[in-house]
Amino acid sequence: MTETLPSRTSELPAKWNPGEVEGGLYRRWVDRGYFEADPTSGKPPYAIVIPPPNVTGSLHIGHAFEHTLIDVLIRRRRMQGYDALWLPGMDHASIAVHALVEKALAAEGTSRRELGREAFIERTWEWKDEHGGAILAQMRRLGDSVDWTRERFTMDDGLNRAVTTIFKRLYGDGLIYRAERMVNWSPALRSVLSDIEVEHKEVDGELVSIRYGDGEDSVVVATTRVETMLGDTAVAVHPDDERYAHLVGREITLPLVGRKITIVADAHVDPTFGTGAVKVTPAHDPNDFEIGRRHGLPMPSIMNESGVITGTGTEFDGMDRFEARVAVREALRAQGRIVAEKRPYRHSVGHSSRAPYEPIEPRLSMQWFVKVGPLAKAAGDAVRDGRVTVHPKELEPRWFGWVDNMHDWCISRQLWWGHRIPVWYGPNGEVVCVGPDEQPPSGPGWHQDEDVLDTWFSSALWPFSTFGWPDRTPDLERYYPTSVLVTGYDILFFWVARMMMFGLYAMDGEPPFHTIALHGMVRDQHGKKMSKSAGNTVDPVDWMDRFGTDPVRFALARGANPGTDLPLGEDAVVAARNFITKLWNATRFALANGASPALPLPAEGMRTDADRWILGRLREVREQVDALLEDYQFAKATEALYHFTWDELCDWYIELAKPQLADPELAEGTRAVLGHALDALLRLLQPIIPFVTEALWTGLTGGESVVIAPWPTDVGASPDAAATARVEALQRLITELRRFRTEQGLPDRRSVAARLVGLDEAGLAGHETAIRFLTRLDGPSDGFAPTATVEVGLPGNRSARVELDLSGAVDVAAERARLGRDLNAARKELDQADKKLGNPRFTEKAPAQVVDGIRARRAAALADIERVTARLEALASS
Repeated sequence: MTETLPSRTSELPAKWNPGEVEGGLYRRWVDRGYFEADPTSGKPPYAIVIPPPNVTGSLHIGHAFEHTLIDVLIRRRRMQGYDALWLPGMDHASIAVHALVEKALAAEGTSRRELGREAFIERTWEWKDEHGGAILAQMRRLGDSVDWTRERFTMDDGLNRAVTTIFKRLYGDGLIYRAERMVNWSPALRSVLSDIEVEHKEVDGELVSIRYGDGEDSVVVATTRVETMLGDTAVAVHPDDERYAHLVGREITLPLVGRKITIVADAHVDPTFGTGAVKVTPAHDPNDFEIGRRHGLPMPSIMNESGVITGTGTEFDGMDRFEARVAVREALRAQGRIVAEKRPYRHSVGHSSRAPYEPIEPRLSMQWFVKVGPLAKAAGDAVRDGRVTVHPKELEPRWFGWVDNMHDWCISRQLWWGHRIPVWYGPNGEVVCVGPDEQPPSGPGWHQDEDVLDTWFSSALWPFSTFGWPDRTPDLERYYPTSVLVTGYDILFFWVARMMMFGLYAMDGEPPFHTIALHGMVRDQHGKKMSKSAGNTVDPVDWMDRFGTDPVRFALARGANPGTDLPLGEDAVVAARNFITKLWNATRFALANGASPALPLPAEGMRTDADRWILGRLREVREQVDALLEDYQFAKATEALYHFTWDELCDWYIELAKPQLADPELAEGTRAVLGHALDALLRLLQPIIPFVTEALWTGLTGGESVVIAPWPTDVGASPDAAATARVEALQRLITELRRFRTEQGLPDRRSVAARLVGLDEAGLAGHETAIRFLTRLDGPSDGFAPTATVEVGLPGNRSARVELDLSGAVDVAAERARLGRDLNAARKELDQADKKLGNPRFTEKAPAQVVDGIRARRAAALADIERVTARLEALASS
């Protein structure tokens, strides 16, 4: 059979070349204002604020993952007719930028101290203007549909005003206070670090057991930090530890220092660890600090801000902490006070993520804190009473675990780049907090606090400061609360909880977002955490250079199951690129054959089974994708579109459409159905792969842009069960015939004569043309003598038989081998069914429908055995 298909020259290039067009498409979208929100539009608002990347940052795979998911939501809502706002911006990254500028100054032979505060800040702004914001260009590369007219920076004047305003309010309400507390200290940066900037690593250290005191009054303590003994003010034992009951309350002499220290009883001590006695250094250990508070112990600090021993009155003053560790140990050894040593001793040590390889120093320091108790309770209540939803719900316990057990938050940093604490101190001990519209006190002796605020403090205001708060601006009234926060579960505490606390406090109980949609971390293809040291990180920009942006986005969305980590390798991006190629070729085929959504769909009575099937599947998939995206099930929605595109539209409908296009009575309707399906599909895919869908959709429809096209709603048609059943039977028959051809080694282009038997009974009489076209079967000629038969079981206990003349074309041995495998499989199925049905425990206890299913499988196996046996006999006699 040799039909000639209609064709015309495609309006699309033969290949999709993303690198040549993506940049231009994005500029066009921005220039035309497609991403700009309009508060006066009358449309329902839908707003998301970007998790602000650091000004020092570049687009890593985690950013690409998160931004893709947010963009899917925003683009879809925009198409659905919402006033969709995705607000962009950056965080000033106080510590990171400060460190980079100090490093640059050191290379020039100077320092911030020599430069002075004002000159240093000016220099930092220059650095920000010159080097900052590279990630913004990469966001454009990724296709982020953000409203660039509303770009914000946490050090902008407006956001600085918001920071000062909320600081004063919290201070006035007694929720900000200054106190001496234990903090994470970076000697390299000479500043406090937040918990998120401390990474705990297992390291090889030493455990040294030291004898304090002499004779019966001596106590042995073990420590991994020998140098801190210079600041000991007590030895602690458990109150119920009878070994030390006689010593509680006594004083012993601290070796090397000569001070008297007390032996105290405290329930924190684990009597089963080591000797059951521990040294207490309240100014240099968080647990010891609490013991010191409970017992009113002195808390002398023995290190300065650079980690140098000071104020001990010993020979160790002036030594770096690590130098002192060795010197103190050797001095104790010389006095015979080292009882035991364990080296190496594996233990966990906090390290600064800002100054790599630097162990942080727990340090008692005067700092500013937020009293989080009432704020954290409000954040927990907002989820408990349903004002805010955590998605997936399984992560709610993690949320409550944080907010219900939160400690007061240290917000001061000993840096110069950042929001300066708005507190002034007077010559007579006065403390004045100054609001943004107030004049600070002046005169001799008055000075402002030197510290700046933790970066997370200003980031906590992001959902409302970016809209103009504390003023009641139109944007604030319209877009707050925002619709959803999409972020990783790893910063649930560090950022999300703090936004909730400040949002509820500043906005009269209105939470900053209705939904917290949590995603996991991107891991390597083996599921391992990515890290530079492991050498398994990936650069999304490199992938975009090699494969285009859309494959990267598609691969990320396809793996985005709520709250779970995503293992990702290059093979996933290659698979996504292949999918896009498939979509590209399908649309080129449609255009080449005159398909168009502008054509009216054929009347119900003029639609073929293939038409009815694909239109029904289109409607089902659209409904499925909508439901999944409403539930933030990005992976399942993407997978549904993948399989509809590849397995159903491309592999089957387009193949079935080819003979229909050759039929003058069916061609126009086929062009309409194909155009309609592709139009809807490209719109459904646009939020995930915006660049290629823009090129394809505008080529197919002649429309302005798929970005602003309406989201598909009334597409396809109600599923037709009867037509679907016939198409499924057709697919099975064609698949089996193709498998037969492959096993026989028949070339794809070689046609063979065949007679089709039983199509009427199978309901496939109207599909003979399609069957012959798609399996390369010619009609039987005069003197037709079949040499092979393929019988295919079809749904509903039906079958069809295809008799073929394979004279000179069939490998008889291969056919026997194929039939032998089929016979063995059928016998195995029969054997398994007989065993189950012969077991009374199964037939009596299993549900009736299960037993009936096994009986049906047994009957099918018997029929297959009879069919295959007959075919083998026929083959032997041929």
